[in-house]
Amino acid sequence: MNTSQLVSQLHARLPDRDREGLRQSGQWLLRTLGAPLLGLALFLLLWQFAAQRVDTSLGAFPGPVAVAEQAANLLREHQRERERAAAFYQRQEQRIAERLRDQPDWQPTWRSYTGAPTFLDQILTSLGTVLAGFLLASVIAVPLGIVMGLSPFVNRAVNPLVQLFRPVSPLAWLPLVTLVVSAVYTGDDPLFERAFVVSAITVTLCSLWPTLINTAVGVKAVSPDLDNVSRVLRLGWFSHVWRIVLPSAIPMIFTGLRVSLGIAWMVLIAAEMLAQNPGLGKFVWDEFQNGSSQSLSRIMVAVLAIGLIGFLLDRLMLLLQRRVDWQQGD
Repeated sequence: MNTSQLVSQLHARLPDRDREGLRQSGQWLLRTLGAPLLGLALFLLLWQFAAQRVDTSLGAFPGPVAVAEQAANLLREHQRERERAAAFYQRQEQRIAERLRDQPDWQPTWRSYTGAPTFLDQILTSLGTVLAGFLLASVIAVPLGIVMGLSPFVNRAVNPLVQLFRPVSPLAWLPLVTLVVSAVYTGDDPLFERAFVVSAITVTLCSLWPTLINTAVGVKAVSPDLDNVSRVLRLGWFSHVWRIVLPSAIPMIFTGLRVSLGIAWMVLIAAEMLAQNPGLGKFVWDEFQNGSSQSLSRIMVAVLAIGLIGFLLDRLMLLLQRRVDWQQGD
């Protein structure tokens, strides 16, 4: 008996309810995984077909295979760099231990490893920078949006400024931010690198507007019945905001936060290129300036990593919304 006959017999022995459930599970699996996998396969085929026909000043445009090879090379470079760092700290510990045996009163100086950042290190730098800029933007936008939604006077006063600065490109903000930070953020031993501060503030200035606008709109849309309940209960201003306004405006607030986070991640790459903050933006710029035969493949690895991280950040924000939004439940 072959495999197909065995499967047919097992399927025939199943009750009608089980066969229907199995059929629905197969359809769900096909819809959930089949379409995305088909789209991905078509994209890879189109990419490979187009890459073979494009020649640039740095050589042929890399296809999926070349990009995968460079991704593996970047991982190996990261592992080698970590091994060098571990060896450096091991040698330093041995020298300090030997010195302390001879001179017990000697105060050792611990030196950090100063090797070049790897691709994974630059990803972490970019994530830290975008998180700082996004959090700063959220801290400004959410409270101000709530006040704008509750006060028509404040809304009329602030809205022209929002419409004025919202379309400004990060490339326009960056020189101004750089000059201001250079003049204000001084000191012999600053807490953060100046390039990090410039990139984070640029991200803040470009990403706060969607959250601000959506928060104000969400607060305005609070049901009048809920406002009446608040008046009947004689809730104070802060209690009204915490118990009535925020639960009702959460969906709109998180819609703005998700859009702001996506804009923040896009702005960050351009900001890091120009500010030379050691993140993914600087990695792309350095590879472009390097001009080697592998540069295009490495840049394409960075492009795919940027897209994947942006997708994961959006999914994380959506999961957070589902945890705090009472309308969606757990």
